[in-house]
Amino acid sequence: MLPGDGGPVVDADADALAESAGVDLLGALEQCGATGAVGEATLLPLTVGGRPTPVFFVGVGEQRPVDLRRAGATLARAAKDHDSLATSIPAGAPDGSLEPFVVGMMLGSFVFHLRSDGPKQSPVARVVLTGFDDADDRAPELVRAVAVGGSGWLARTLATVPANLKSPAWLAEQASGLAAREGLEVTVWDEHELAKRGMGGLVAVGRASATPPRLVRLDYAPASAGRRTPTVVLVGKGITFDSGGLSIKPGESMSTMKRDMTGAGVVIAVLGALARVRCPVRVVGLVAAAENAVSGDSMRPGDVIRHYGGRTTEVTNTDAEGRLVLADAMAYAAADLKPAVIVDVATLTGAMKVALGQRVGGLFANDDALAEALLAAGQTSGEPLWRFPLVSDYEEKLSSKVADADNAAGGAGAITAALFLQHFAGDVPWAHLDIASVGDSPDERYEWTEGPTGFGTRVLLEWLSSDDPLAGVR
Repeated sequence: MLPGDGGPVVDADADALAESAGVDLLGALEQCGATGAVGEATLLPLTVGGRPTPVFFVGVGEQRPVDLRRAGATLARAAKDHDSLATSIPAGAPDGSLEPFVVGMMLGSFVFHLRSDGPKQSPVARVVLTGFDDADDRAPELVRAVAVGGSGWLARTLATVPANLKSPAWLAEQASGLAAREGLEVTVWDEHELAKRGMGGLVAVGRASATPPRLVRLDYAPASAGRRTPTVVLVGKGITFDSGGLSIKPGESMSTMKRDMTGAGVVIAVLGALARVRCPVRVVGLVAAAENAVSGDSMRPGDVIRHYGGRTTEVTNTDAEGRLVLADAMAYAAADLKPAVIVDVATLTGAMKVALGQRVGGLFANDDALAEALLAAGQTSGEPLWRFPLVSDYEEKLSSKVADADNAAGGAGAITAALFLQHFAGDVPWAHLDIASVGDSPDERYEWTEGPTGFGTRVLLEWLSSDDPLAGVR
């Protein structure tokens, strides 16, 4: 349905439906107050071919990609608990509408439950896309759309699993299973290997937990990869539960901390979709997984830890642990993997949520071309980012009397956290996605479902599937 000056305008498919049902659809919709605005779904119970048939009319607004994505999500919610659904919406929309519509439908359908009697609502079991004269030509577009939507669904699922099930070892198992299914190489380092290799941040953060830390490496290479194919490294924060450690969080602040591994979930989900979106570069995903718990062997304020490569950090706040595990993984990437770019993803700072609310993610970068590429990908994919400055004047806040840096510099909290991480990227072009602002959705809103969001999969897949993700990057 399209918006009209005096009410809804019904498309040609709907005209055929009206003739079959013997109903004045336009008049019926006007009586229902339908306008064709995005987010609007009107149900008309019709009789088609002698059979009662519920028909949804969904507003598509101006038919921009964002409108089609939201229309897909609106339809998905309206059609829950139905066995099947046929829709002609993307066929009647402009070119390029299929992917956002399908992604919106998939993510708007997201459910997660551990109830003994099943979910309160179930997604529509089967969706048929009708009206395409060039269905065979659209098949690659549909494969890509399902890969993008499925990646978001997986990241959201991983972030929603409760922490009594989701240990660092469990997260490594999920990554290993995905690697086997998708033909990726996988390496897992346990706590002994981490200590042997000098990854002091992961060891220190994870040592208080009954479930020790892990570093997971996933490797993807395109079919056409050669010696000159560049490598992008994605690093995900994988804190499977964050109590705050000895600098313990208030109780109400812990309620969402099962999703403090969203960055790791995003990296795992993105690696699993790269082949289907035809990513042209090599990608290494690093998952730095640990539980920040409390015990007699907890990391203490005042401790000094040594990261991979030798840089040291004084711990003045054990609740600033995410940057400690990211630092090891980033230092390893910069020193050993010869990356063209490093991008880390993390629910890192509460300051980002204060700055941006819960609908936009934060971006820092030391390379303008990389920043612009990610900003554009965020706008196109429906996961918007806002760039923040790496203010060099704040470097003095990182100073420590006994180590190379303090892990809790305070002040402009999101910026000082990014400055802390920048040292571990070395001379490599680097971007930092602080998604603490969007780690949870406060309510149901189009493709966002209440709870953990898995934010980051779409923006990274949009960027990595472009013809030249590294264009202009120095």
